[in-house]
Amino acid sequence: MAISPDDVKKLREKTGAGFKDCKIALEECNGDFDKAVDELRKKGIAVATKKADKATSQGIILSYVHAGDQVGVLVEVNCQTDFAARTPDFREFAHNVAMQIAAMRPRWVSRDDVPADAQDRERAVLIEQAKNEGKPEAIAQKMVEGRMRKFFEEYCLLDQKYIRDDSMTINDLLLNLTAKTGELVVVRRFVRYQVGEELE
Repeated sequence: MAISPDDVKKLREKTGAGFKDCKIALEECNGDFDKAVDELRKKGIAVATKKADKATSQGIILSYVHAGDQVGVLVEVNCQTDFAARTPDFREFAHNVAMQIAAMRPRWVSRDDVPADAQDRERAVLIEQAKNEGKPEAIAQKMVEGRMRKFFEEYCLLDQKYIRDDSMTINDLLLNLTAKTGELVVVRRFVRYQVGEELE
């Protein structure tokens, strides 16, 4: 089927992928926009998996101060080459991530960073809640797993819904950039400052 330039443009705006990649994805998905978005994200995952053993020693540290000067963020985003780190897309991604951190207050970058004792503590609270609701053991366990997912979605940056487009997570945004640059991109670490608040 014929793919219109408007569809390609719309997909580019949504994913940040190149014109050619967007056109190919739409053709492969018979013009289905949502499937094309998923296809481009899968390509990002494939690139990330293939390059996972490569060093990500280049990148930037970006600072962001929210309007009103009450909240500030420092975030380090890494990639494989300084060429990619200097691109507008890379800087925009880092800026968007810093704004996300300022607004949504994540505590960790990913689930892998959540300490075991924090997970155990949360799980114990959720188990007690499920018991107090009088649920059978099997149902209680499923409830706890579902609530743990919500815990990760609230406190892990990569699991959070993107504040500018809640159909995507920050991890989706990262995979889009990986697909676009052809390089592994990693959010290494961040710190969030708020006036009058102690650092954790």
